[in-house]
Amino acid sequence: MARYTGPKARVSRRLGTNIWGTKGENIAMEKRPYPPGEHGRTRRRGNVSEYLLQLQEKQKARFTYGIGERQFRTLYAEASRRQGVTGENLLRYCELRLDNVVYRAGWAATRPQARQLVGHGHIDVNGRKVNIPSYRLRKGDVVRLRDKARNLIVIQFNMDTLGRTPPAWLEATDGGQEVAIRELPLREQIDTPVREQLIVELYSK
Repeated sequence: MARYTGPKARVSRRLGTNIWGTKGENIAMEKRPYPPGEHGRTRRRGNVSEYLLQLQEKQKARFTYGIGERQFRTLYAEASRRQGVTGENLLRYCELRLDNVVYRAGWAATRPQARQLVGHGHIDVNGRKVNIPSYRLRKGDVVRLRDKARNLIVIQFNMDTLGRTPPAWLEATDGGQEVAIRELPLREQIDTPVREQLIVELYSK
């Protein structure tokens, strides 16, 4: 799957929120608190169409979790077939991605960094190496850092300085170097600032 490699601050300014959680995005949004482009300063915020709002929420979710358009649409189709609220199912599937769990565990500073750790083979799932960032975890799965990864300076730095507490649906053990999926995440346990109902309305058209 292709991943976004363009300017991050530009996307964050367009969507009005810090997507990747980097310091550079915060600085860019403080210095230029308006959308990018030639007409960014003069664009009227009041006349925003319903379609634009729905599209922006979909883009927020896509870029936040690092999912391509085709894969995201497939994920939505699966979420709509499952029992329960479609929007909540969609966010739950996003949260259960392996790269997101690595990020939530505090081993990576950002989701792109978590994706890299997974891709480079630093993560075990249930005792077996998994290098697919989109791998979906299930209740009871155990995710741990491989032995060599535990000595990586970047991981040690992240664990020491980020101070990120895993959400309630994750249970950390082994000094924080292992997490188990205790339960499937509920909507109130997902702090991603996305209005998922707008995404459902967009795809339902």
